[in-house]
Amino acid sequence: MRKPVLYAAGIVILAIVLIGGWYLATYNGLIQMNENVNAQWQDVEVQYQRRADLIPNLVSTVQGYANFEKSVLTEVTAARSAWTTAQGPEARVAAANQLEATISKLLLVAENYPDLQASQNFLALQNELAGTENRVSVERSRYNDAVRDFNAAIQFFPTSIVANQLGYTARDYFNSAAGAESAPNVSFP
Repeated sequence: MRKPVLYAAGIVILAIVLIGGWYLATYNGLIQMNENVNAQWQDVEVQYQRRADLIPNLVSTVQGYANFEKSVLTEVTAARSAWTTAQGPEARVAAANQLEATISKLLLVAENYPDLQASQNFLALQNELAGTENRVSVERSRYNDAVRDFNAAIQFFPTSIVANQLGYTARDYFNSAAGAESAPNVSFP
């Protein structure tokens, strides 16, 4: 009579240990994935900051050319300012998309100024900006990969039970601005 009770108690204890181990592993895994999404977003932010830091130098170089359109420079400066004051990922993405559009416009307008195009400072800044845009693209992609993994994990059963207890909800993907697939339209008076 004593052996069946010990076997039953052993099975219950083993089940509790296995379930507890699964719970802890799942809990820690979800926290790690959440932190990975946060870290990837910070990597995107670093590249956005790098871009924003290049803008004053680019604007200063371009301002040296008196005939250059002042409205384009004003737009670029305003977009950079909007990015630096934006709060939260959604607002930062929207501001970054606006900054990206105004930079594209600036570079398109600059093509009509041969002296500016020949300036070594402008060329160096333009190359830095192109490199930064590539880095932004890579970091956005990595962020979306981390979000995809996290969102999938919190939806799988029984992991979703732990995710709900932690208060985790699906994270938003980085989406480019509407119309980003089209080149900006630049017209000259």
